[in-house]
Amino acid sequence: MTVEHIRGGHAAPAEDFYVDDPAHTRFDLVKEGLRRDGMEIVHYEPAFPPGRKGRVEKRIERTIAFLFALSGLLAVAFVVAYIWWPWRYELPGPGVSLASRYYTPILAATLGGSLFAMGFALAIWGKKLLPHEVIIQDRHAGPSSPDEQKLTGAAIMNVIDDTGIKRRPIIKAALLLPAAGLGAAAVAPLVGALIKNPQDGHPLLKTGWSPKLNGGKPVPLTRDDGTPIRPEDVSVGGQMTVFPGIPGGATNKYADSPTLLIHLRQEDADALRASIAESQAKLAAGAKVQLPVVDGMWENFVAYSKICTHAGCPASLYEQQTNRLLCPCHQSQFLITEQAKPIFGPANRKLPMLPLAVENGFLVARSDFLEPIGPSYWERPVEITEQEANE
Repeated sequence: MTVEHIRGGHAAPAEDFYVDDPAHTRFDLVKEGLRRDGMEIVHYEPAFPPGRKGRVEKRIERTIAFLFALSGLLAVAFVVAYIWWPWRYELPGPGVSLASRYYTPILAATLGGSLFAMGFALAIWGKKLLPHEVIIQDRHAGPSSPDEQKLTGAAIMNVIDDTGIKRRPIIKAALLLPAAGLGAAAVAPLVGALIKNPQDGHPLLKTGWSPKLNGGKPVPLTRDDGTPIRPEDVSVGGQMTVFPGIPGGATNKYADSPTLLIHLRQEDADALRASIAESQAKLAAGAKVQLPVVDGMWENFVAYSKICTHAGCPASLYEQQTNRLLCPCHQSQFLITEQAKPIFGPANRKLPMLPLAVENGFLVARSDFLEPIGPSYWERPVEITEQEANE
């Protein structure tokens, strides 16, 4: 449809035209409504004459119906793949399974193909089946009378008639597939995380610090080159980023494991022990505290996860004088001497503490973290024991 704009105002109602006259067809109402609104149909040509369908019209309908059906099936395939495809995260390389390698391409192909088929079908429908018309319209401003409102309603209904949907049941039926499929595709990502309870087996508690990855033995704290760390390697008031001493511990395979090891000054270590004792006393008295309360210190050493509990950025800017750990992404701040609780910014829970010990003169992790690292999520486990973390 082509609409040309010229300046003008409302046209006066025709004296001999009554909108409630049952003799008027809907198209008569449409033309009168357009005329009163300063618009005139100067050309109107149906794509196909009403009545018996010809071979070309039927072929176009079947093509559109096929594209709608294809769109719906691809959308359903997207939902099925999104929920039930046996995918798991794997680093790129020659050993990646086919299920993990093709998961993202399959999601892109099915959803993208569904939207493309839907758009292509609508484009063919508009170009091949809708009437060709040219309308000249006057621009005007002002309220509409009740008659004009009724005429406008007739115009809207006429647009529906022009689509031919009422006399093309095959297209109407085919529309149900993409409507249902794309509707499910839109909802699937929103509810996908609710399908499996993340507490089952505590899968989000397993990091590179799990003793199961080291033959059941405590995992050593190492530098990025894999060398173990002695307590005397970290000066008083100093800090060091440490990684699990297992194969690939400093690689992206264990990107959830980087930890900040801090050698606290004596007064700061005393303040942290007092904070832990106070929280344990409140917990024993039945008060609500930010669980779990972990006493993971070894002498004056403490280690906190570097994964910010807001959005997962590396919280690695340590202010020694104020004992604050800052996240550079959204300016969350954590107080080291108060169990790394958030004191500024959007983070709403403390950084998990890694339980420490010393074996054969080297620092090790007694167990994995006792709470999930990183951003909060629904039904986050509140507390587990070191035994559970090691299982």
